[in-house]
Amino acid sequence: MAFNRRKLLVSGLSASAVIASPGVWGQAAKSSHKVVLGQSVPLTGAADQIGLAYFNGAKICFDALNAKNGASGYKIEIKGLDDGYDPKRAAANAKNLIGQGVDALFGFAGTASCDAAYAVAKPAGTLFFAPFAASDALHDPALANVFHVRPSLADEAYKVARHCATLNQDRIAVFAEDDAMGRAGLAAINQALVDLKRPPIVASALSPVNSDKVEAAVAELIKAQPQAIIQVSLFNSATAFIRKMRKAGFNGQFLTFSVVGIDPLFSALGKEIGGIVISQVVPSPRGTNIPLIKEYLEVLNQTDQSPSYESVEGYIAARSFAEGVRRSVADGGTPDRKGLQKAFESMTNYDMNGFRINLRPKKYESVRAIDLVTITPDGRVLR
Repeated sequence: MAFNRRKLLVSGLSASAVIASPGVWGQAAKSSHKVVLGQSVPLTGAADQIGLAYFNGAKICFDALNAKNGASGYKIEIKGLDDGYDPKRAAANAKNLIGQGVDALFGFAGTASCDAAYAVAKPAGTLFFAPFAASDALHDPALANVFHVRPSLADEAYKVARHCATLNQDRIAVFAEDDAMGRAGLAAINQALVDLKRPPIVASALSPVNSDKVEAAVAELIKAQPQAIIQVSLFNSATAFIRKMRKAGFNGQFLTFSVVGIDPLFSALGKEIGGIVISQVVPSPRGTNIPLIKEYLEVLNQTDQSPSYESVEGYIAARSFAEGVRRSVADGGTPDRKGLQKAFESMTNYDMNGFRINLRPKKYESVRAIDLVTITPDGRVLR
């Protein structure tokens, strides 16, 4: 099936998903059979397409569950805020949401934003569930209230570096944005090469965040004559870098982390995307051989949205949280903070309709769950 550009909408919001400014909510008592989540994502700014898709994927899952009496009788509501991909706003949103008495913080997006939000959540003891592109520091097993649906940057770096090794690519360079995500990804790649006993990178270059000002990075990396360049950047910077590197004469391999945003990258590059290797941490939204994706598409088809990898990830995150609610109730308890934490800790090999979830994996345990895909110029995704 062709890889279509998606439509990203936050529309038709039901009672289970609310986007509002921080001062909108009062202090009304929550229903005894409701679980309220607080989410902050970039609905505007550098990563808005990713944030919107992730939010919408979670929303359609919770809406579908709530229409069928929720998770074991508990409705799940999201209070969503826009942080514009700004860590300070993400931290302020986290503080506001915790003050509103949410049961957990859910689906924050962006490495620096997740770190900033967790700094607020940690002293409050608030559950921090399914961060998108969190730093590897948040994967520390000592952080008992953090639960991950997606693999770590270290896992992705290992998978990508190992792929280069199978192709005997010893001259690897790294292009990264000059922010927390880019620096964390660069460190993860360096460590993966050490762990794989491979040669170190031949060069690295940082560029301004979400910018097409990549000339200095191109000049630096073209001199190193790499066989492959691994990118840790969002789609805007990645697109500019790929085009200018090719114009400068680079004919080697481009590889990117999943945080690039595969859908917006295709929208930006079009036919030029051919041959680029992209790490993916969830199944293809068109992989109908997986029961979970059939389920996702059945729900999605009741909306005006189009499928995307980021939307699938939001759906899986929501589905995982709902399973925690179900388990907390099945154990004879309630989905309060203590009950949810116990339930999430038990989800170490949960078969979610053909896709396995481990919320507390050890380093490199999630490498097997990562796919490396390429997109053909006509839009077909190949594993």
